[in-house]
Amino acid sequence: MADWFPWGGIFLLGAYHGLNPAMGWLFALALGLQERRRRALLQALVPIAMGHFLAVGAAALVLIALPNVLPLRFVRGGMALILAGFGAYRLVRARHLRWVGLRVGFRDLVVWSTLMASSHGAGLMLSPFLLGPICVVPGLHGSEGFYSAWLVSLRDGIGIVGMHTLGYLLTMALVAWIVYEGGHLALLRHTWVNLDFLWAFALLGTAFLSLLG
Repeated sequence: MADWFPWGGIFLLGAYHGLNPAMGWLFALALGLQERRRRALLQALVPIAMGHFLAVGAAALVLIALPNVLPLRFVRGGMALILAGFGAYRLVRARHLRWVGLRVGFRDLVVWSTLMASSHGAGLMLSPFLLGPICVVPGLHGSEGFYSAWLVSLRDGIGIVGMHTLGYLLTMALVAWIVYEGGHLALLRHTWVNLDFLWAFALLGTAFLSLLG
């Protein structure tokens, strides 16, 4: 049970990202409403999830590599500072990327989602897991040890990013479908503001967790 506990947290963090309208499901909903087809909404979710995976994966790749070349305490301390700065910035200036319109293709949605997830610091939120016991492999030294540690960390990092993206995609699809079928559009603006506010505090909380290791 203890071995699966961190993975549940990773999944729930992805689900939390999926709840935020700014992270993709609102865009997919708008495409579905514009074309008046449920299929258009569902098709948009795939490239949006792919972009999120790329953004989180890029951040994860850096976080996995750093402990192999720098002391882990320095990496955790630096990440805590970055997360705290990111959270403070999101508190005072919560702006979203603007898109030129709703006439977008698969590649456009991938690029938009990648930029949106990056601007929200989505990958950085996984730092307590990527810099924790799941990915960090102690006791391996020399060139062979470095290579072995890198492979093990990379394998586990891919699993973390995959689990996170699964939670993100399932939650995003569920929320978009409920709003599309139920017509609860009047609640969107209020929910968006609240989630962005909570997101900033989540970044600050993750900064604290990064220090704890």
